[in-house]
Amino acid sequence: MSDRSPYEQLGVSEDSSFDEIQAARSRLLEENAGDRKLSEKIEMAYDALLMERLRMRQEGKIKVPERIRFPERLTPEAPPNKTSSPIDRTPAWLQSTLDTPSQSDILWPAGIMLALSALSIGANFAPVALALGVGTSLYFLNRKEKRFGRALLLTVATLLVGLLAGGALASSIAPQLGIVVDVNTLTAWITFFLLWLTTSFLK
Repeated sequence: MSDRSPYEQLGVSEDSSFDEIQAARSRLLEENAGDRKLSEKIEMAYDALLMERLRMRQEGKIKVPERIRFPERLTPEAPPNKTSSPIDRTPAWLQSTLDTPSQSDILWPAGIMLALSALSIGANFAPVALALGVGTSLYFLNRKEKRFGRALLLTVATLLVGLLAGGALASSIAPQLGIVVDVNTLTAWITFFLLWLTTSFLK
């Protein structure tokens, strides 16, 4: 048996995989469990094959599987520490309503609402300016999600809140601040601000 190559001693070919060589060694050791000398020769042939395979691998003659060469690629990455941010603690329905607008999505409606606020100075122009503000809010909200009904609902709700709350707030702060602007104009300004908030940060 010693005149034969390690491959022949184990009964495997040079193309055999490492698993096949291991299986052949285990099988031969079981078959020759009572023959100590033969078992030693089997182990020596196995060791010789391991050394030869290691040398061939170092010389680049054996392609090493990716799972052996780069075992770290198979280790699952640890999930990042999830720090709770304020947005994570908000209810799901609110997260689906809030928007993260781009700079242009903030500035365009802001510019238009400012222009309409300037136009609303004077009781005669306030209704026209508010109507244009409603149209602006409706346009930008509908452009985001293409859901006209939702955009209309948000715009009308904001308009009503703006007129009611804005009217109460304007009538209470206008005398204290000494602003030379009538209550209707101040109410329109508060409504424009709320319309801008809705247009920019809701969807």
